[in-house]
Order: sequence, then C-alpha cells, then structure tokens
Amino acid sequence: MSDHPVTERNRPASPCCSPDAEGAAGGAAASGSPGPDGTEALAVRAFWQRLGLPGLIDVHTHFMPERVLDKVWAYFDSAGPLTGMAWPITYRAEEGRRLALLREFGVKHFTSMLYPHKPDMAEWLNGWAAGFAARTPDCLRTATLYPEEGVERYARAAVESGARVFKAHVQVGAYDPNDALLDPVWGLLAETCVPVVMHCGSGPAPGKYTGPEPVGRLLARHPRLRLIVAHMGMPEYTDFLDLAERHQEVRLDTTMAFTDFSERLSPFPAAERVRLADLGDRVLLGTDFPNIPYPYLHQLRALERLDLGDDWLRAVCHGNAAALFSVGP
Repeated sequence: MSDHPVTERNRPASPCCSPDAEGAAGGAAASGSPGPDGTEALAVRAFWQRLGLPGLIDVHTHFMPERVLDKVWAYFDSAGPLTGMAWPITYRAEEGRRLALLREFGVKHFTSMLYPHKPDMAEWLNGWAAGFAARTPDCLRTATLYPEEGVERYARAAVESGARVFKAHVQVGAYDPNDALLDPVWGLLAETCVPVVMHCGSGPAPGKYTGPEPVGRLLARHPRLRLIVAHMGMPEYTDFLDLAERHQEVRLDTTMAFTDFSERLSPFPAAERVRLADLGDRVLLGTDFPNIPYPYLHQLRALERLDLGDDWLRAVCHGNAAALFSVGP
C-alpha cells in the first residue's frame, strides 16, 4: 500500500502490490505512461464502456505537495524494510501529467488522499488540498486531521469551506481514533454526512491502534459516521465485513485488495465472497494511484476476476460513489 509516513526516519506504513503483467499496457506503465500508443488508457476505457458506465470514480488516489510526494517516492526507491523489494512508481510524473492520465483513463472523480504524521501538519495539508481542488474541479476536495489542539476548529473550517471527504491514517499517525480530541470531529462529520476514508487495517504490519477493535468502539459512539475502510481492512477482512454488516454507514474501498501481490500476502477469504456480493452497495473503487508498481488496469481486472457480476462492478466502479458524493451525469 502506498500510504506510509513521511517521517524523519522515513518509515513506511504499508507496501502495495507488485508488478503484474497486464499485456502491453503493463510493460509500458513503469515509465509513467499509459503505454507508448495509449494501450492502457484504451483498455481501461474499454473496461467501463463495456459495463455501460460514464466513467470511473476512484475514492483513493494520492495528490499532495510536491516535496511530500518526493519523499514518498524516495522511500519506495530505497526499497525500504517493509517493502523489501524494488518498487518502481508506475505513474511517476509531474502533477499535470498524472491528472491527464486519470482523465485519459476516464476517471471522472477522484480524491487527494493526504495525511499528517505529526502535530501542526494537518491544517497546512488542508490548505494545500483546498487549493488543489480549486484548480482541479474533478477532484473531490479532501481534508485530513490529527489529534491535536485546534483539530475541531480546522476540521470545521474545512467542512464549511467545501471539503467532501476526509482521510484518517491511524497507522501512519500512530493515534487512537478514539482520542478525546477527535471526538467532536467525528460528531461533526457524522452530522454533516462527510465521509472519512480511514486506513485502520493492520496490513502489512500492525500499528498500536490498527485493527477492528478501536474502530468498533468509535462506531459504537458515532454510528452515523460515514466511514470508508481503506484497503478492505486488509488483512482483517472478515472483521471489517462484520462491522459493515452491523453499521449501515460503513463502506470499504478496494485499494490494492484482490491484486496478485495482496493475494500472496493477505489473501481475501474465498468464503467471504458471498458477503462481499451482499455488501456490493457499500464497496467503492480505490487504487492508490500514482504510487503503485503495477498498471492501473490490474486493479480493475482483479475486481472483474472476482466473478461477482456486472451489476456489482457497475456499483463498485461508479454507482456507489456517485450516490455517496452526489456526483455523476
């Protein structure tokens, strides 16, 4: 997973999926291009066009200040201890080219997932994200938070000025989502129906506050919180499916789940596919673009090979997010 802390120690939070052959598109993607002749873009567009969709909505993409992203990429280049392997950034390119790639793929709406690893960082990131969304109308304006004095103030300011989704990363931030400083923020997000994408699963290495138990306690106090569990809660898939069944507002994003690398490390239980189908109205497409060492197309193929049907794919790749964020044709 490409979510990882950019700290003085450059310790990562999570590895992603390894390269995987996706035909001609896969061979070209490492250069940061969808293929010398646009083959990947054509294949991605063919995927959603076959489903009769107007495009894709990706709720888990990363855009962040350049110097922060440079540190992210430098970590992956170093083949750090949690990845333990060469990690080519498939879509290493300047911001404008990365935006152009998503649009070539037919991604109609996406996010700028960003997150702090220490105090006095979240409000600055929110300011950057507001500017990015202002110049990028197809980005769902994203904000973040950290348990610190002033968090309710800057979170409320973000909501009131148009934030559509928040990112919380309890692994990178090493904080308890039940921290008393965050309680009024969760109440605010529940009241205003602003979703929060939370990295709370324990993959690839558990953090002090990762796993379903802290999230369960949070939802017991804020059952109306629109929580999107990142990475399907990997590796605690079953536990997070349980939470989704108990709480109507809990959703899960597909980021890196079901891909070849994740299946080798943390395979999704085959017995849970029935529940995955039953919860099809609360599963959302996420990819971790651009920080992935395999083609964007592979995430879509990984969903397709679950063999849960075209209606399920239509809902996951567009319909569910369109309804949640009130976007679409």
